Amino acid sequence: MSLLDHLPVLPVVVPLVAAPVCVLLPKGRAPWLFSTLITWICFALSAALLGVVLQEGTLTYYLGGWAAPLGIVYRIDLAGAIVMALVSGMAALVFPYARSSVEYEIGNAQSSAFYGAFLICMTGLLGVVATGDAFNVFVFLEISSLSTYALVAMGAKQDRRALTAAFTYLVLGTIGATFFVIGLGLLYQMTGTLNMLDLHERLAGQDNKVVRAAFAFIVTGLGLKLAMFPLHRWLPDAYTFAPSAVTAFLASTATKVAVYAMLRFMFTVFGFSTPFTEVAFAFFLILGLAGMFFASFVAVFRDDVKQMLAFSSVAQIGYMLLGISFATEAGVAAALTHVFNHALMKAALFMAVGAVFYAVGSHRLADYRGMGRRMPFTAACFLIAGLSLVGVPLTAGFVSKFVLIRAAFDATLVVPSLLIVLLIVASSLLAVAYIGRVAYEMFLADPEPDVPPLRVPMTMLVPMGLVTAANVYVGLDGEAVVSVATRAAESLLALSFGGGAF
Repeated sequence: MSLLDHLPVLPVVVPLVAAPVCVLLPKGRAPWLFSTLITWICFALSAALLGVVLQEGTLTYYLGGWAAPLGIVYRIDLAGAIVMALVSGMAALVFPYARSSVEYEIGNAQSSAFYGAFLICMTGLLGVVATGDAFNVFVFLEISSLSTYALVAMGAKQDRRALTAAFTYLVLGTIGATFFVIGLGLLYQMTGTLNMLDLHERLAGQDNKVVRAAFAFIVTGLGLKLAMFPLHRWLPDAYTFAPSAVTAFLASTATKVAVYAMLRFMFTVFGFSTPFTEVAFAFFLILGLAGMFFASFVAVFRDDVKQMLAFSSVAQIGYMLLGISFATEAGVAAALTHVFNHALMKAALFMAVGAVFYAVGSHRLADYRGMGRRMPFTAACFLIAGLSLVGVPLTAGFVSKFVLIRAAFDATLVVPSLLIVLLIVASSLLAVAYIGRVAYEMFLADPEPDVPPLRVPMTMLVPMGLVTAANVYVGLDGEAVVSVATRAAESLLALSFGGGAF
């Protein structure tokens, strides 16, 4: 067998093997160089995997040569290949950015442990997407979560509240994991299998109390992991008090992976053959809309810019749930499009916030006064990404909103489609309010006289500029993203209706 034959498993294995090596490296620059190289290798592998899936369709890899449903299977469909490329691509940008940021916020004493935990987090996220085994989804979710708790806690050098945020995340993450694994146990009791496609075939038409309970446990557990309103309590503090590089990575990947896991279970495991999924779609519609408005409204009144953007992430997850709730090809495509585009937006925004923190040591809105003059490049990146978050034309966010609105008009809903569209527009206006507050301080409020410009290292500016440029590029030519997302949605819904082979 050639190396390409193992392509589906390599993006997971490479960082898993590299993480303990990283921990053993001497403190200082070596762990950063080594881990950054690993992320670039993983991105190259994931990009190659996406290319193969685009050409050949879904890939299946049998671990140890054991065929499903007895053996563990890695199954990479198009949606999964997109998310894997997204996770590894964001890591390839965030790790170079992390060098100066981590030295300032954490110090070199913990660099080996930090980058080792970062690679473990990346491994877990990639594994969730790659595996076709339901229990392995739980295992990889916990691998990423346990490392994330440690990464968030490392922000305690700058703010001791990071410890409380990490503990809250740990408690709620454990509750979510418990709910999820209880649901898996109930499914195994009913079907005798944990292979996702095998589960789909054996659950077809089943509608009893055990299956309903399993469904409720799994959706609730994943809802906690993806910070679905009102199960979002852990996210704002975790994002606010984590080191800047950690927040940039988590905001652009972790919840997106959980959204993908939700898609897999809703369509690949349960599908439309289980009648109670219609109730879940109705709940997604309600909770998605509620999250869009509640979190955006809270963000408007926050004076900590990092916390403001953290609540914004909860609101943006609402848009993804709204797309899923349509239960149509166009709706799922809209959700996947926003998964990709929101990663670009939030990575750029949190990188800009991290650059300001590196320069002035604060996230307070008042300390952003005059940043348009003192840090023009960083302020420009923040503004462009903020406009993308709002959904201004020629940005990635506009593509997301346009596709979602189009899907809303095409969907058959319990409420008028026009009302849903008006609510999407109204929630975007709330984003104008909180992004506008930051933009005012940056560009319209005058700084104190004779204050010199602020500088940050190029290792922070270049990744931030690249991901900001990606926002504009997708806004100018978003057809490729929408086309691939539509093909991925077709594949997911085809499985939901028709099952599939191992």
